[in-house]
Amino acid sequence: MKKSFLFAAAFALLFPSIAFGSESAHADPVAAVVLYLAVILTAAKLGGDLAVRLGQPAVLGELVAGVVLGNLGAAGIGVLEPIKKDASIDMLSRLGVLLLLFEVGLESTVAQMMKVGVTSFIVATLGVVAPFALGWGFGALLLPEASIYVHVFLGATLTATSVGITARVLQDLKESQSPEARIILGAAVIDDVLGLVILAVVTGVIAAADKGGSMNYADIGIIFVKAAAFLIGSLVIGVKISPRLFNIASKLQGRGVLLAVGLAVCFMFSWLASVIGLAPIVGAFAAGLVLEDLHFRDFTTRGELTLEHLIHPISTFLVPVFFVLMGMRTDLRAFVQPGVPMLALALTIAAILGKQVCSLGTGKGVDRLTIGIGMVPRGEVGLIFANIGQSLTIAGRPVVNDSVFSAVVAMVIVTTMITPPALKWSLNRKRPPSKGSAAKASEDAAAEPTTSASTSSPNDAH
Repeated sequence: MKKSFLFAAAFALLFPSIAFGSESAHADPVAAVVLYLAVILTAAKLGGDLAVRLGQPAVLGELVAGVVLGNLGAAGIGVLEPIKKDASIDMLSRLGVLLLLFEVGLESTVAQMMKVGVTSFIVATLGVVAPFALGWGFGALLLPEASIYVHVFLGATLTATSVGITARVLQDLKESQSPEARIILGAAVIDDVLGLVILAVVTGVIAAADKGGSMNYADIGIIFVKAAAFLIGSLVIGVKISPRLFNIASKLQGRGVLLAVGLAVCFMFSWLASVIGLAPIVGAFAAGLVLEDLHFRDFTTRGELTLEHLIHPISTFLVPVFFVLMGMRTDLRAFVQPGVPMLALALTIAAILGKQVCSLGTGKGVDRLTIGIGMVPRGEVGLIFANIGQSLTIAGRPVVNDSVFSAVVAMVIVTTMITPPALKWSLNRKRPPSKGSAAKASEDAAAEPTTSASTSSPNDAH
């Protein structure tokens, strides 16, 4: 964090013209954009590096680096303020979100989702229902003056789990093949799907209300059916069409065919989701699930990389733009407003307790606490939901205002930060000590009285 702050301060001193991006009528419009990107990417890598050194996910460092840059204005350094509202940066961050969900989908397959088992489905369902109810309840309690749509959206932001963060921790601890890990990862995938469906329902209802309609069970049912039909239909149709599409594409000459076709599928699914009233990220996620390595066999057999490897450099560029921008839009001054710290605390408690409920869906022989902790981090998913809430309006007013957004970001930061050490502790507490460590402990215990007797003094007794 200190590095990011020093960089931003130095940048402000060296390049004060950033505050006057439009001072020259003849300046190339791309000049300001590339300058903003230079700031964002540098801050993202500095923040990510510091987070990794502290044993935290890099995404947390990117988010916090954005928070630092976005609040330099409070210290009298306002040269970075234009970044927050720049249309080009905002569009790049939205593309980054699509690629992020596309990548998450690529990491799973339809077959894997079908094989995660009844336990994972029960855990995922409980892990969605409980946080949703708690978020809605706390929102109604602490924001009584806000509309019911705000309360519902707060519940929705707590539903999904950041599977990437948990998967990384389990991998680092070499626990990816444990029963708890299989349940957590399987449930997290289903959790994300259910969360996306809930998001589709909530955004659809809010969009209808903004046009003068009202929320009723028929509208909710229709939106839910559309969301479910899109996900199921896109998966079924996509699985059948995708192999043929890439077989034809493999006959095209030139470089980058696999990447171009893969991105085209992602963007087409995103557009279709938007056409029927769903969030584009739903389509991007579905596209990732549909595309499997087997479909690219004609490309990989001739030495080309898989689609997941080809997408990664692009997402490495665009995804941090989203996280840093979300951090920059977090106004820390909102926390001095009455009720905001309490809302942030309440959402964090709801986020943690809600996921502990999901562990009740497991059977005997597994560590329920580990499963509950593994489902806690909201990470990028919570930020995506909050960002969509800022874009939704009721009577011209955003559903998620700056105060609520800041409270949600605080919840995301806390749940993301506490999960790695808590999960490590939970897994290690069940491990029996190794023979070497047990023998050493025995030797130390045997030697302790002698050492104490030879080195202690009367004053040591006090």
